[in-house]
Amino acid sequence: MMKLLAVLIILVSFGAFAQAPVAPPKQAFVLEIDGIIGPAMGDYFERSLDKATQANTEFILIRLDTPGGLDVSMRAMIKKIMASPVPIVTYVSPSGSRAASAGTYILYASHIAAMSPATNLGAATPVQMLPSLDATNDKKSPNDKPENKQPVPISKDPMMTKVINDAVAYIRGLATLRGRNEEWAEQAVRKAVSLTAEEALEKNVIDIVATDQGDLFRQLDGRVIEVLGAKKTLSTTGLIVKELKPDWRNRLLEVIANPNIAYILMLIGIYGLILEFSTPGAILPGTVGAICLLLALFSFQVLPINYAGLALILLGIALMAAEAYQPSFGVLGLGGIVAFVTGSVILIDVDLPGYGINLGIIAGFAVSSAAFFILALGLVFKARRNPIVSGKEEMIGASCVALEAFETQGRVRVHSELWAARTSTPMRKGEKARVNAIHGLVLDVTPEVTKEN
Repeated sequence: MMKLLAVLIILVSFGAFAQAPVAPPKQAFVLEIDGIIGPAMGDYFERSLDKATQANTEFILIRLDTPGGLDVSMRAMIKKIMASPVPIVTYVSPSGSRAASAGTYILYASHIAAMSPATNLGAATPVQMLPSLDATNDKKSPNDKPENKQPVPISKDPMMTKVINDAVAYIRGLATLRGRNEEWAEQAVRKAVSLTAEEALEKNVIDIVATDQGDLFRQLDGRVIEVLGAKKTLSTTGLIVKELKPDWRNRLLEVIANPNIAYILMLIGIYGLILEFSTPGAILPGTVGAICLLLALFSFQVLPINYAGLALILLGIALMAAEAYQPSFGVLGLGGIVAFVTGSVILIDVDLPGYGINLGIIAGFAVSSAAFFILALGLVFKARRNPIVSGKEEMIGASCVALEAFETQGRVRVHSELWAARTSTPMRKGEKARVNAIHGLVLDVTPEVTKEN
């Protein structure tokens, strides 16, 4: 009896142990931000962050190499970083990479900022401000000393001053929150200065300089950080590293959100619909045009579009089409080309490198558009004004000759063809008549009235 009781106790203990929940291993998610920060990159970042937050994640590592990007995309990413319950470690890597412009803001917003040797960050001045903003006032006085000289914008444009001050306040707020160098952050915006990894560590701009990812993990182990007001100690022991790659949606958005691709899709869509309306029933141009136009509109939804530029493009196309329909000795056509090119140049409302429309593409479409509308559509409209030479419509009013004498029904010759005919006026053999109507294979004819001498 005692043996049986012991066996039962062992089995119960083993079952309880087997049913005890086992904590899943901790892991670190790695995101790759390589290139210009735009809508596609922002979508990939936000969706990956949501996915990592739902898992048992120790921290999220962002490998960063960017020349900058769109302000709206950058701020959306930073909002996700600020609200993340999972620590965000941003690592400018590999050597030779940079965190310029928008990348500097993201680095400042992260819980841990790290860089590889031979990388740099900075130059965070809004791109639109660079041509009109100088870092210092060039006027010097004899009492000026280098250490007392402060950066003073020379531009008096209120809008420029407003944008610069907003950017300065934004990055200083991030620096204060993360306990990093506020003064250098302001200089990165006002003076577009940059730092190497070693200088950034010395000036308290970043937290770590790591030679590789393994070195970074070793330095992160045991580090205490603050996440949403609570202290957290990072642990990299036994950590499973999982990389999150962009999926098909991110790749598609990256392609169609390219300004050049969006521009080409828009024009293909417009041309397809115009061709469909000018030749009803073609089906293919209208189908392709509608799909391309919808994709272009989706792209424009996430791109900084200048609607005045879009209106000029549409006006240019309308003027070139009007030149084809109602020739004006080139006035409408030339005006359409000018409006089309001007609108194409200013269509993307940002000066960020990589986000403009290639001038070669604009020139190519301007020439092809002029040829399409002025020449091709001109031939279509001209053909429509030509007299009908075949079909039922051409028979109405045609001349015919009676092959025999008849009072109401007989045979006539029309265009070397024999037709059955009927008339309300008797006809003689060889008499000429006009076709008034066609009823199946029978013509209604009326004898021609001839003047008698």
